[in-house]
Amino acid sequence: MPCYTVTVATGSQWFAGTDDYVYLTLQGTAGCSERHLLDKPFYNDFERGAVDSYDVTVEEDLGEIQLIKIEKRKYWYQDDWYLKYITVKTPVGDYLEFPCYRWITDEKEIVLRDG
Repeated sequence: MPCYTVTVATGSQWFAGTDDYVYLTLQGTAGCSERHLLDKPFYNDFERGAVDSYDVTVEEDLGEIQLIKIEKRKYWYQDDWYLKYITVKTPVGDYLEFPCYRWITDEKEIVLRDG
């Protein structure tokens, strides 16, 4: 089963971090992954200025990654998040960067394309 390494960079502005749930979906030329919760047990994810990495295992090869979807859902109270960028390391070792550089507010899904 192919494994992608996803690295998420949170901005360093005041209050840039979040405690909300963050989900990721990978969309490739050969298919789409399931929605994955990005979370490490007993670790405070997405803190201000943090760069966090996660392994995302999929059932089948997704082909060339075209876009990613990020979904933020409320954990306790509404919490904005400043997402700088996300990088994806493919199973063959290629690196793709998906720039964002904006605040993500409310509960919504955003689509990022390779930059």
